[in-house]
Amino acid sequence: MFDNYRNKFIPLILPICIIIFWYLITEGFGIVNPYILPGPIEVCKSAWELIVSGKLLSNTLDTLYKVFGGLILAAVVAIPLGILMGWYKTLEDIATLVISVLRPIPPVAWIPFSILWFGIGMFPAIFIIFMGCVFPILVYTMDGVKRTDTVLIESAQTLGASDWNVLKRVILPSAVPYIVSGLKVGVGIALMCTISAEMVGSSSGLGYMILTATSLFDPGTTVVGMLDIGVIGIILDYIFTKAQERIFW
Repeated sequence: MFDNYRNKFIPLILPICIIIFWYLITEGFGIVNPYILPGPIEVCKSAWELIVSGKLLSNTLDTLYKVFGGLILAAVVAIPLGILMGWYKTLEDIATLVISVLRPIPPVAWIPFSILWFGIGMFPAIFIIFMGCVFPILVYTMDGVKRTDTVLIESAQTLGASDWNVLKRVILPSAVPYIVSGLKVGVGIALMCTISAEMVGSSSGLGYMILTATSLFDPGTTVVGMLDIGVIGIILDYIFTKAQERIFW
């Protein structure tokens, strides 16, 4: 019983120490100017105002809508393509050069083109998220297919299974843990891409809220937006971690 409470309390020690130190250097002793770094009490006041006004919820939902829109679109393209490229060597050889060229390009580098192609709003953000997520999911899926036990594949083929049945009943179940890992990596990238895209080519969302608050010299709202992104990241990471545990166990 004690060990359970101890394991739950230990991860809270560092955050608590950071909050205390944060309070001391800002509102406690006034070492740091509040326009440079607002104190935790000021941030709590800003958070309450944003919650009451509904701005925090609306911007959070807008950001999540873009994140999952881009992530789902990337998964729909990357997972089937990754399975086929991992299974058919010829297809991998054909696509490798193009993927190797596009993969290192930072998603934010696509922002000017996304604005030219899609204008301002939701679609450029979804496109940027797609470009950021599609390659990690693709690579993880290919890796999962290639790591499938060859004994299982050969056994299925010996029993007369077609390529489609081998893919459906042997390779896909074996690759699922890797696909989930790719989605877990992708969702983190999606959040970062969304915030960057919203700061440039959007009129809503947490990134837009942070940029607007910064231009209005409202550091409290800026910090609230940043913390909200962190909380979303923790929740999504927890969900994918639990999914991985269920798959592996």
